[in-house]
Amino acid sequence: MKRIIRWIAIALALIIVAFILYLLSWPVKIDPAAWTPPQAPPASGVYALNDHLTKMEKLLEGYFAPESVAIDKDGMIYTGLFDGRILRISPDGKDVEVFAEAVEPLGVEFDAQGNLIIADATLGLISVNKTGNITVLTKEVDGTPINLANDLVISSDGTFYFSASSKKFTNIESFADTFEHRPNGRLLAFEPTTGKTRVVQDQLYFPNGVALSPDEDCLLFAETSLYRISCYWLAGPKTGQVEVFIDNLPGFPDNITFNGKDTYWVALFSGPKARASLDSLLPNPFLRKVLWRLPGLLNAASAGEGYILGLDLKGNIIHNLQDPAGEVYPNTTSALEYNGVLYIAGYTDGLGRIPVP
Repeated sequence: MKRIIRWIAIALALIIVAFILYLLSWPVKIDPAAWTPPQAPPASGVYALNDHLTKMEKLLEGYFAPESVAIDKDGMIYTGLFDGRILRISPDGKDVEVFAEAVEPLGVEFDAQGNLIIADATLGLISVNKTGNITVLTKEVDGTPINLANDLVISSDGTFYFSASSKKFTNIESFADTFEHRPNGRLLAFEPTTGKTRVVQDQLYFPNGVALSPDEDCLLFAETSLYRISCYWLAGPKTGQVEVFIDNLPGFPDNITFNGKDTYWVALFSGPKARASLDSLLPNPFLRKVLWRLPGLLNAASAGEGYILGLDLKGNIIHNLQDPAGEVYPNTTSALEYNGVLYIAGYTDGLGRIPVP
């Protein structure tokens, strides 16, 4: 009996040693960089907790992960799902049809000709005509593939500005890019008249949502991993320069939309809870490598909070809509204002809509 106990003890010790060696040395895909984030803003003042998003009307229930929303001149609602389907929904939300099928449709917006332009994380930048036929507009820049095309905005001169969030990771691995915390992303521009794509800005930390200022002299872009939104100057004396528009957001900024008048709507994919979990780890690359080897980390780190902010033209917070417990609409990815209604998309079930505050 003593001999059996001894062998069991040895086996357990070997298992423990092997597990420790696994945690300390098993190869991982991420190469974390150290970053010390600023102290997160308190949940008070403009960021005070509330439950405004819990009062939304739900549309499209039973359809998972609509990333963003576009609405045509007839009020028909369009969105792309996690499974690649692009849906067209009647204004009352009752009639749903599959308009087209892509692979990973994220940002959506109509061009001047009525084509639905989509940033597809797999295909690149694509165009869907009125009958649902898909054309790939661009899938490479400077001889390199465009990976993880994420959000887009179309200028009045027809230029398509869009984010390519990571050169290294796929859409399903988005958290890996944030956890690695290196500047793997780019802002790109596609010129339909020439068919050429160019790099607007490189070395960005998971660039995500994009929007244009009223005069189109400033291209706003979110860097999800830095909790900030910046302005890339397209015109004027600061052309080519980047300035911070708003910094130290309480969570991870996703898509940005402009209501055409006075408000930018910014969706935070996750809010203060998720940020609190990550901030303490970011200064320590070695610890992040160890934790990455633990199964289930991705699910544990993605706290389901719904969070939409409205910013004025100077970057001040003027609206704050939350579902802090994520009970009604967690993991918000986009908010689009249309005819006094805010349409909410997210990594969850269905779309939401709520009157503009």
